[in-house]
Amino acid sequence: MATENETLPSADPFKLLQITLNPDGTLTRHINLGKTSPNPDNSNIAVLSKDITINPSNKTWVRIFLPIPKPSTRLPVFLYFHGGGFIIGSPDDTAFHEFCSTMATELHVIIVSASYRLGPEHRLPAAYDDAMEALYWIKTSNEIWLENYADFSNVFVMGISAGGNVAFQLGLRAAEQVDDLLPLKIKGLILHHPFIGGVERTESELRSDAPLFLPCVSDLIWELSLPVGVDRDHEYCNPMVGSSKSSSAFEKIKRLGWRVFVAGCHGDQLIDRQIELVKIMEEAEIQVVSRFVGGSHGLELFDHSKAKELFVALKDFMLSSI
Repeated sequence: MATENETLPSADPFKLLQITLNPDGTLTRHINLGKTSPNPDNSNIAVLSKDITINPSNKTWVRIFLPIPKPSTRLPVFLYFHGGGFIIGSPDDTAFHEFCSTMATELHVIIVSASYRLGPEHRLPAAYDDAMEALYWIKTSNEIWLENYADFSNVFVMGISAGGNVAFQLGLRAAEQVDDLLPLKIKGLILHHPFIGGVERTESELRSDAPLFLPCVSDLIWELSLPVGVDRDHEYCNPMVGSSKSSSAFEKIKRLGWRVFVAGCHGDQLIDRQIELVKIMEEAEIQVVSRFVGGSHGLELFDHSKAKELFVALKDFMLSSI
């Protein structure tokens, strides 16, 4: 690890993220990621999708993806969390919609892509609370697509970037509540380019030159999303801090036999931290599959050929976990 004040490429992270911090502590989000509407009943497409509100007070909701023709056997369920650094992003962003739609077809699974409250208006752990609510919603909603086609004994929790962090933290919580979650049975966690950090710079952060995801960008994201007054060695950011809470959850994950898939890219500033996360889970004797390839953060969202390769690996992971 290197020190905090090592020389790094300089840029304005507000401009890179296309956000403005207002005097009242809220954000104005200028970025346009493109939106895609759901397709709940068009039989000429490969995947149906529809939106359902979970919590009107928190304005949280899910987009469900069902591959067609409608299956004759029950399908595994993926609870999916989008990226965006906890401060931007939504399940209806075109990149996340298309990724989930293709994944539902390639893996032949039902995907529940869940929204969560964003910072700084709603700092962590708000996103984790919403994630747990989404998990319990799958259990209790009686939603017709889930009632008719979902195999609740084969549930996987997945997320990309900040969503990968959410999936990890949800896994730690859910491991403590497995009896309450029945008949849902989690079989694995899928951490896709998980967004984690820490105060000290890693070598991969120091050499990072990806213009849209420099360390100064991740620093700002953590500043806007972590609880007020904590630094980047907080457990929400840095899973290597070794809290007893994580150790207890790791032991339960090991006993439950959950498997964990960690995917990353060698050109990502986060790669060193992701490799270290794999190491500490392996030391806890959790069954971990890691897949690190060339490229940059979020690669498979924008490169369809790389996404196909990821889906092949995920299919192997899923089948060996069921």
